[in-house]
Amino acid sequence: MVSEILVKIVAVILLISVAVVLILGIKTLFKGNEDKKYSNKLMQLRVLLQFIAIIVLVGLAYFFKN
Repeated sequence: MVSEILVKIVAVILLISVAVVLILGIKTLFKGNEDKKYSNKLMQLRVLLQFIAIIVLVGLAYFFKN
């Protein structure tokens, strides 16, 4: 019971964090007048967060499988 709730909470937090960074990156990309390095750093951060999210979610699915 607790493990299901934990997995759902962690999954939602990870997915929201990836989505927020993606939206910020796209927003700065389309503004055009913003610093290009900032947009690039946001996209790199998104890729890193996606990697972490995949590793954590696969790990949780493996350890909490029924």
